[in-house]
Amino acid sequence: MKIYSLSGPSGTGKSTIALQFAHQHHIPAIIDDGLLIIEGGKVAGISAKFEKNSITAVRRAIFSDEQHKAEVQNAIQKNKIESLLIIGTSDKMTKKIAERLELGDIQHFSYVQDVRTPREINIARFIRETQGKHVMPIPYKQVQQNFFRKLVHRGLDIFSNKKEKIGETTIVRPDFQQGTIQIAKSVYMDIIEHVCSKMDKIIGVNAVQFQMDFLPIATLKVTIAAPVNYNVMEKMEEAQKEIQRQFVCHFGIELDQINLHVQGIQMEKVK
Repeated sequence: MKIYSLSGPSGTGKSTIALQFAHQHHIPAIIDDGLLIIEGGKVAGISAKFEKNSITAVRRAIFSDEQHKAEVQNAIQKNKIESLLIIGTSDKMTKKIAERLELGDIQHFSYVQDVRTPREINIARFIRETQGKHVMPIPYKQVQQNFFRKLVHRGLDIFSNKKEKIGETTIVRPDFQQGTIQIAKSVYMDIIEHVCSKMDKIIGVNAVQFQMDFLPIATLKVTIAAPVNYNVMEKMEEAQKEIQRQFVCHFGIELDQINLHVQGIQMEKVK
């Protein structure tokens, strides 16, 4: 059996990218947080995200429980898996999992920074810190909702480069997630409005929408100053760049999209 490792610090988006990574490398099976996942569906195991504290979660993830270990080993043998991807926070952890499951040596090591951009990693960390959201690379219907008191909802449909659906993710907030730093959506919107109020040739912000479910996206509608004796595109790009700069400055993340709609033209009021 060919064994692959994909590792990186907690909250950097490993589980989000796992299905796509496995598909690209023709790996049918994934071990992630105590689960055996084959072709995008849970086959065996219990997720570490069901645990009540971080210590038992780690033990679950590395198969310390003999019954849990035996269940996954039997499923691997039964399904005649030829290649398998192990997800972990470090090489040490993925090696430990391979050892516990008696899979042999890992032949291929990859790291989250190899498959996700710095911007994607920063956003994933920010969402973990501010919302406490964890990703499970299995469908919503396979998650035992009664294990989670706080949050369970559908994540993303994962597609291959050929637009073929290869799996789904589910978003959960485990009990061992001790705390978050809550930032109201209105804070992000207020910063966007404030930036626009200081920009030359933008004289009104008519609407601002902001979403941070998976990637941060801002959409705003503005009124610009008449007469239009300036390059509108240049002025709007300046506004986008300044909004981006302020988000990096205040939150340490870049917005994935800043959609700016010019809704109208109006004479500036004489001050």
